[in-house]
Amino acid sequence: MKKFNIRKVLDGLTAASSSSSATAQPGTPRENDVVQETLQSEHFQLCKTVRHGFPYQPSSMAFDPVQKILAIGTQTGALRLFGRAGVECYCQHESNAAVIQLQFLINEGALVSALADDSIHLWNLRQKIPAILHSLKFNRERITYCHLPFQSKWLYIGTERGNIHIVNVESFTLSGYVIMWNKAIELSTKTHPGPVVHISDNPMDEGKLLIGFESGIVVLWDLKCKKADYRYNYDEAIHSVAWHHEGKQFVCSHSDGTLTTWNVRTPAKPAQIITPHGKQPKDGKKPEPCKPILKVEYKTTRAGDPFMVLSGGLSYDTVGRRACLTVMHGKSTAVLEMDYPIVDFLTLCETPYPNDFQEPYAVVVLLEKDLVVIDLGQIGYPIFENPYPLTIHESPVTCCEYFADCPAELIPALYSVGCRQKRQGYSKKEWPISGGNWGQGTQSYPEIIITGHADGSIKFWDASALMLQVLYKLKTAKVFERARGKEEKPNTDIVDEDPFAIQTLSWCPESRMLCVAGVSAHVIVYRFSKQEITTEVVQLLEVRMQCEFSDVDSPDPGGEQTPTLPTPGASSSPQESELPTQPSTGSNSSDGPRDNIPCLQVRSSPLKQSPGNQVELVIQLVWVSGEPPQQITSLAINSSYGLVVFGNSNGLAVVDYLQKTLLFNMGTSELYSPSDPYQRQPRSPRKAKPSGATCDSNDGSNASEDRCRSPTSGSTSPCNSDDDKKQNFIEKVKLKSRRFSKTVANDFAKMSRKISSSSEQKTDLEKGGFQRRRIQTCKKQLCCVKRTATARMNLKEDLCRTKSDPIFYARDNSFTRSRSSSVASIDRESREAISSFHFCESFPRKTDSLVSPCLLVGTTHGSVMMVALNLPPSGDQRLQQPVGIASCGTLVKLKGGILTMALLDATGTLLPPFFEQWYDPNASDEEKEKSRKRRPASPPSSQESQDTHFAILCSEKQAKVVALPSQTRIYKHSITETSFVLRADVVQMAGANCIACFCANGHIMTLSLPSLRPLLDVNYLPLTDMRIARTFCFSNLGQALYLTSPTEIQRITYSQETCDNLQEMLSELFTPVETPEAPNRGFFKGLFGGGAQSLDREDLFGETAAGKASRSLAQHIPGPGNMEGMKGAASGVVGELARARIALDERGQKLGELEERTAAMMASAESFSKHAHDMMLKYKDKKWYQL
Repeated sequence: MKKFNIRKVLDGLTAASSSSSATAQPGTPRENDVVQETLQSEHFQLCKTVRHGFPYQPSSMAFDPVQKILAIGTQTGALRLFGRAGVECYCQHESNAAVIQLQFLINEGALVSALADDSIHLWNLRQKIPAILHSLKFNRERITYCHLPFQSKWLYIGTERGNIHIVNVESFTLSGYVIMWNKAIELSTKTHPGPVVHISDNPMDEGKLLIGFESGIVVLWDLKCKKADYRYNYDEAIHSVAWHHEGKQFVCSHSDGTLTTWNVRTPAKPAQIITPHGKQPKDGKKPEPCKPILKVEYKTTRAGDPFMVLSGGLSYDTVGRRACLTVMHGKSTAVLEMDYPIVDFLTLCETPYPNDFQEPYAVVVLLEKDLVVIDLGQIGYPIFENPYPLTIHESPVTCCEYFADCPAELIPALYSVGCRQKRQGYSKKEWPISGGNWGQGTQSYPEIIITGHADGSIKFWDASALMLQVLYKLKTAKVFERARGKEEKPNTDIVDEDPFAIQTLSWCPESRMLCVAGVSAHVIVYRFSKQEITTEVVQLLEVRMQCEFSDVDSPDPGGEQTPTLPTPGASSSPQESELPTQPSTGSNSSDGPRDNIPCLQVRSSPLKQSPGNQVELVIQLVWVSGEPPQQITSLAINSSYGLVVFGNSNGLAVVDYLQKTLLFNMGTSELYSPSDPYQRQPRSPRKAKPSGATCDSNDGSNASEDRCRSPTSGSTSPCNSDDDKKQNFIEKVKLKSRRFSKTVANDFAKMSRKISSSSEQKTDLEKGGFQRRRIQTCKKQLCCVKRTATARMNLKEDLCRTKSDPIFYARDNSFTRSRSSSVASIDRESREAISSFHFCESFPRKTDSLVSPCLLVGTTHGSVMMVALNLPPSGDQRLQQPVGIASCGTLVKLKGGILTMALLDATGTLLPPFFEQWYDPNASDEEKEKSRKRRPASPPSSQESQDTHFAILCSEKQAKVVALPSQTRIYKHSITETSFVLRADVVQMAGANCIACFCANGHIMTLSLPSLRPLLDVNYLPLTDMRIARTFCFSNLGQALYLTSPTEIQRITYSQETCDNLQEMLSELFTPVETPEAPNRGFFKGLFGGGAQSLDREDLFGETAAGKASRSLAQHIPGPGNMEGMKGAASGVVGELARARIALDERGQKLGELEERTAAMMASAESFSKHAHDMMLKYKDKKWYQL
């Protein structure tokens, strides 16, 4: 009979009757129900928090010179807004259309965006999460250019037909005033002038509008008279126009690389024509044409020559030259090369008024993959140091891990070693984009994100308080020799371009021990030190991992193949292994196959190691009889035990990094005990082979290319049937999931290997029997797809039947969200790989009454096995005596590959792996002993009849809770039937623990512990793509993240508390700032009519004067309020207080001025009274005739 307590009845009523319910094992002791679970459904809510990184595929940019906020639009309809360091905001247009132009309502807290779908939108930036107030969708014309004059509410919109429409940005309604192209150009012109590419008003006369057409025609339009004053013709297409601030000249950039300067009152010909990068012929002929100048800006200064900044215009003979920005100042011309093509640039000036000296001080350059700000005020034009986390994509991200609630001293330690890596030569000035305010949230705990990259680098990021800042960068490739020339290649042909790419990592925050696995089947162990050292010889351990097959063709659980379990205290290495301190000289002759050769060569020269992570040990898997080593699929390190464990499709290996020895090297099938009901002996693909031969040797070139590839490569296998086409891609998604598979989809093509020719496969099929080839290819497929850290894979599908598809990542965004589950597929022939590890202190066997160190091992077939560890006493004995390891057989079996494992005590408290506190290995012995804490003693013994531990096990399909030491199942929950779990983690949340899962169908779920009650199930990503599937990871305290694009990290929370406090935690974009005063016209300009001429646009464009626009021209989509409502809307406590403070300051200032005036009037009155009294006394006694 099933037992339910009242909590389960209330919280899991619907789940209890469904197929995915959490069920208790019949006969469970009542004490298992004693665990008090505090987590309820109301503790969970899912929402996005912040997005970090460089905007993917940027398309436009704008800057508010008063608020000092930068806005960037992208080709996917995203908006990213940046202020001071730590002030970022992300918002998205629903249509996902490209943003072609952005216009700030300067110092108004609003932004206008124009999209490629011919819609314009008004964004309210006075709230922490910007929202659209109004939208206007054009139906009959395509938008090409927008212009919003400073302090104007009328927006000019140019179209592809050459017309200009005017929109009121307060009501977002069209004016009846329209400038038609046929009225703007001369009547004698027979051709259409082309789309509008520029609109601007004369800086000194708002009633004059300068219109640039693509064909080369420029028109100065009189808004009041509704006619063209001047027309300027040039025979080259126009790309941009820029005014001189006095309004007497303007500059045009053209498609032939020329700049033409025009006097407003001389339209006949340009006043000057220059080709900045053209070669000037001596005979006076026209310079050779250059590439188009895409944009030009003309900025003046009071005390010097004007600046002219332009992009493009290079000579055509500069083939292969990088994009350049040209700065012309007086007689000097500086050409600044950029790393990527230029998308847009803006010159930052001291004043927002176009009719004053501009005083430029910086240039913001938006590149395709970077943002650069150039200082115009210093010699050499140095760049500013960028405070934003825009270098995530510096090298493609291949793996990602998230650690919340880290030790408090960890971030300062990483920052102290990382600050020494900063480049020199930056501008000494403050970052000019300095608007906004930081959030005021009270939730603050240390958070660290670690990213592994294709070039072998690892970056540590401070992710606390919804910010992101790089702390420290580690380059793992320094450990190996690099190929110096193009002809010199690695001796393994394992990876074409990225042999050092990070595949997975394991990090212990408390001890700061770091273990990294790369694509070339190498593992590096790092210690953290604050002192610089030079390592004369890098410690190297070479491991030979292979798999032996039996002579029989069918499984035999009781056969002789099961190895004898070693006794505790004895080292076990059934497989052959090599343990040299120097690289071994294996067989690599042309006569025989390669053997005992690692994929990379460790450097032989001394290695200078800066403060930070320093190499402790390098482990490399070697070739075996012509077969390259299998990719490492899972990895774990334990600082308390001094052990590193890693596994692949051949088995697992345990290395003692303190003694630099291999302790355990065993095939997956050998981990099963003789009487294990879950044991699956591999079927022999051929007749008996000598002992020690590899399991699937194939001397052809296919082995090299299929088995060892970069983590961003595809995979192939022959297709035996077309029935599995629908499941082929989803299977590969599953095989590539979890840590390794966190690689960016767009970068897979770069790192992929060449696919073996189909002719070789065909020849093999003709030579050997079909059965033999089928088995071998199956194994090859398994090896080449198992490349990730925890290798969240499931091989129950028939890998032999996957169709050859070397570039399957092209279908990242359209993989199926369901997969049929077939029990019969479990018995199909495929190799079982190691997918997960977990160090713990528990009961390895049913008969144990004392806890002891052990290792939980999970496989891709759902088996969870126990391995007992017998550690010598700490101190010198630990460094001299061997560590004993013994396999204890299978603990339990689950459906799907094992994703994560954890251990709870009898009260439901999480028992994390033991660790050793960090100490500096290069410090003095006294300091080491002060800071070093040895592994704590094991807990006292418990009674044999009582279960004191709960093992939490989660696979791709289900979760189970097993009591230890009895090894009885307490709870079971079927997570999904139609999909599979891509990522699962046991996390701490609101003072309790739960399992967080992310499914391939886009659902995010949480389960309580230990009862496995469903607490949250949200369909978060209905259109899941490969990148998200590979990079999703959970952390403690309700945090999670994933790589939403090749350049951006999206952080989310599933905590109700964080969602409630999100408004306070987010940064504030708009801050109350007074608009600078307008430039003084001067006495004579005011007297004789000079200076800027204002225009009453309301009388000109309003409905009374211009009438109504055609309703069919554009469709208005109203928002929650207009501009007046927006100005009065509250923008948080901080904004209100700031506005109140400014209002009080203004009121106090006015009161002070009033008091001063009152005092002056009183003094004047007293003086007048005194003079009047003196006058009265003087003439008091005099007669009238005496006056």
